[in-house]
Amino acid sequence: MNPDMMEALHAVATERGISVDTLFGALAEALTAAYQRTPDAYEFAWVNIDTETGEIRVYAQELDEEGEPIGEEFDVTPDDFGRIAAATVRQVMSQRIREAERELKYEEYAGREGDIVTGIIQQSDARYTLLDLGRVEALLPQSEQVNYERPEPNERVKVYIVEVRKTVKGPQIVVSRTHPGLIKGLFELEVPEIADGVVEILACAREPGQRTKIAVASNDGNVDPVGACVGARGARVRQIVNELRGEKIDIIPFSDDRYDFVTRALAPAKVKEVRIDEESQTALVIVPDFQLSLAIGKEGQNARLATRLTGLRVDIRSETEIANQAAGIDYQDGNWAEGQWAFDEASGQMLWHPADGGPPMTEEQVRVASAEEDAAAGEAADEAVDEVAADVAEAVEEAEDAIAAEEVAEESEELEELAAAAGDTSEEPPEGESD
Repeated sequence: MNPDMMEALHAVATERGISVDTLFGALAEALTAAYQRTPDAYEFAWVNIDTETGEIRVYAQELDEEGEPIGEEFDVTPDDFGRIAAATVRQVMSQRIREAERELKYEEYAGREGDIVTGIIQQSDARYTLLDLGRVEALLPQSEQVNYERPEPNERVKVYIVEVRKTVKGPQIVVSRTHPGLIKGLFELEVPEIADGVVEILACAREPGQRTKIAVASNDGNVDPVGACVGARGARVRQIVNELRGEKIDIIPFSDDRYDFVTRALAPAKVKEVRIDEESQTALVIVPDFQLSLAIGKEGQNARLATRLTGLRVDIRSETEIANQAAGIDYQDGNWAEGQWAFDEASGQMLWHPADGGPPMTEEQVRVASAEEDAAAGEAADEAVDEVAADVAEAVEEAEDAIAAEEVAEESEELEELAAAAGDTSEEPPEGESD
């Protein structure tokens, strides 16, 4: 091999970040294949390249009847092998270099699942978004994108590496913007205490694009885990919120006391009492009446996040409900239905479970059923009012008739008395008169 070719190989290796030994190995394989195609070539032969001088020699061995090499190796380099070598280099080196580059790229990202990387958005369509990570491209599927985000070309975003696949065209890197691991990775980047292991994120629950809850604990009694994550005037958590396009983040201190942990997980709602059933892994949470909607959250979001964060099925009740149950009040009489709200993992929302064993209902279905019950109760009340009014009118009429009859009787009696008195007067002569 002439000095110019040696220099070119070293330049390519330096430029592409490939070791010289890798290039010489690929070249040796290509030259061996080229030799096998020459006339009268030995069946068992190989090419040896001196990496210092670039000298190329072909060696071979004889084979026995079983196809095993025997005897000493000997030099079988063809006289015109230099020309063959040059042609082979031109034909196969570019391909081998591409293969070596693909292998290096794969090795660079293999095993990096769970890392956070920054990519530049290249293009988007209905199926996926393509990101440029520098030497490789990453795939952001539609299912791993936040519904409210609209990626713009040339925009920089941080993503979570979900999977690294090895393909014939090089590594295929699948990334995510919805994975809970993105939250942990962003906190590791922004909070030195988490990166150093002083503060740990022990639990994380997320609804991408809307809200996240994380539970943190400190391995150093002098370090406040929540304060470390929030930063001075909220600077650290604000950086993460900005990266997540305004997604709300609740940071709560972790507690080994499950009762206390459930209470903290439902923040910002104030909890009155927590009752945990270990057998069913359910936490009955009692809150003041005015805190009930806040504890459940919009469309049950706060309760869902608390369920995922604590690992318990969270059932939230108001104080009035618990008091009524303790007093044995039938909720039907109070225009309430017996049952309980509970988070359903399959549907990802709070469902109402009637006590009579009926099918679970969503909030919208409960609202429709309540409206129908209210309408039926209103119609029944109107009918009752009409009946009462009719009864009252009839009673009044009867009373008026009775009063009129009584007055007529009294008047008749008075007339009879007057008539009787007048008759007595005409029959008795006045005093002093004689016949």
